[in-house]
Amino acid sequence: MEEIKVSPDYNWFRSTVPLKRIIVDDDDSKVWSLYDAGPKSIRCPIIFLPPVSGTAEVFFQQVLALTGWGYRVISLQYPVYWDLLEFCDGFRKLLDHLQLDKVHLFGASLGGFLAQKFAEYTHKSPRVHSLILCNSFSDTSIFHQTWTANSFWLMPAFLLKKIVLGNFAKGPVDPKMADAIDFMVDRLETLSQSELASRLTLNCQNSYVEPHKIKDVAVTIIDVFDQSALSLEAKEEMYKLFPNARRAHLKTGGNFPYLCRSAEVNLYIQIHLRQFHGTKYAAIDPAMVSAEELEVQRSHLSYNQEAEDSQ
Repeated sequence: MEEIKVSPDYNWFRSTVPLKRIIVDDDDSKVWSLYDAGPKSIRCPIIFLPPVSGTAEVFFQQVLALTGWGYRVISLQYPVYWDLLEFCDGFRKLLDHLQLDKVHLFGASLGGFLAQKFAEYTHKSPRVHSLILCNSFSDTSIFHQTWTANSFWLMPAFLLKKIVLGNFAKGPVDPKMADAIDFMVDRLETLSQSELASRLTLNCQNSYVEPHKIKDVAVTIIDVFDQSALSLEAKEEMYKLFPNARRAHLKTGGNFPYLCRSAEVNLYIQIHLRQFHGTKYAAIDPAMVSAEELEVQRSHLSYNQEAEDSQ
């Protein structure tokens, strides 16, 4: 069974895309790690936010595919933040540092929740143009651990890893899904006690998304039909929260479809981003978009504008 860590794609990614470390807070220990690939002239890139167990590398297949199509892609890893407001403030400072006014966010699990909270946090002066939420949730109470959220910082690293591993798929899975789980376990091992404890705290702190604050943000929800850490109730809640969202369903893919079903996930991301081609919020180099597609997109935009004006 081929491991992702020794695959040609992963090694190509590691050797061609440099890892940057950026400090935007007064506290020097808060370091954002990120991969920034694709044309730097793009001012509205797509940014990937990882789950509790993930690092910036877990989206390497999306970085490779999307930059190949002409998109600017940033995959990042958060510093240690213990509450949502602190995270949102730090992320806003990072976007300021990178000179990005608005962005598209792809969030997996906890990453998706943080993406929604950041869109909510900046709703008066919007910084999020669209959201892609993969196996994500909108209310932390679904994990029934809000009462333990304040004690994660006390727990040793091995116990925190055990909590996270408890949500990974058990029983027989196909080889690609097994490889994805192995890779995520390997990534989990690289996280420190404070990184894991802070992420679990954010994941379980009593909080929920206020949908009326982000109702103007375009949303695509990607989820799987097979076993994942999310309950059916959590998925239904997401659909209710975003009734106008596009839905992208994968028959299989487990907790990490961006690793084991990357071709399908990349296609859904491309479909989501295509609606912004020809606008100032396009995440793609205009030279990579055909004239015919731009024409169709522009006529679609003008039609929508006329429809809004007539209402």
